[in-house]
Amino acid sequence: MLFGVRVVVVVPAYAEQERIAAVVGGLPRFVDRAFVVDDASPDATSEAAERVGDARVSVVRHQRNLGVGAAIVTGYRHALREAGSQNDAFVVMAGDGQMDPDDLPALVAPIARGEAGYAKGNRFAHADAAVMPLGRRVGGEVFSRATSLAIGQRVRDSQCGYTAIARWACDRLDFAALWPGYGYPNDWLGSLARSRVPIAEVVVRPIYAGEASGLRLRHLPRIGWLVGRSALRRAMRP
Repeated sequence: MLFGVRVVVVVPAYAEQERIAAVVGGLPRFVDRAFVVDDASPDATSEAAERVGDARVSVVRHQRNLGVGAAIVTGYRHALREAGSQNDAFVVMAGDGQMDPDDLPALVAPIARGEAGYAKGNRFAHADAAVMPLGRRVGGEVFSRATSLAIGQRVRDSQCGYTAIARWACDRLDFAALWPGYGYPNDWLGSLARSRVPIAEVVVRPIYAGEASGLRLRHLPRIGWLVGRSALRRAMRP
């Protein structure tokens, strides 16, 4: 427990056999439960997570690759099946080790205090923001501005995947309608805004150690389309 609420961590992972053990082994003691969702990795990601031997952690494996958004939804579904209170926090920490567990309390705090239903990391406001690859930072800022306009709410780091959602807000999401792959943060922010879920941003530390990004140029039009779709849906909302 942290701040009086239950904390469940969802770890989406694909081909992370070299890093997943450090992520699982680094979970803070206040984390009550964790679900590692292996999105049909071709390597030993699941086995590496299980070898850590943490009783709080369950490994769930997709039979085929569905996308990072779909992996998070699988984790949310498992978290919702367990007993808890409405302000329990479901935190997403990627399997690549780029999310600092020391930032987890700050993400949970707005949820626990009832100030927000969704808390999102903001790497650009951190003192170490310069460690981010230039292309990723510029692209992130462009998409953040576009997403802000589309959803009608300022979001400074739309692409950051380090998030926490309250159980009650998670219940409002239409899982079947959420985008399952790259671009999911933009689509999900639009869905949360339309559901009038208060969104908070929390400064988090960016961590980069030369890992190869899965984001490719071919994904950019898709993200742009998702942002545009969010704007259209907002315009059509009664």
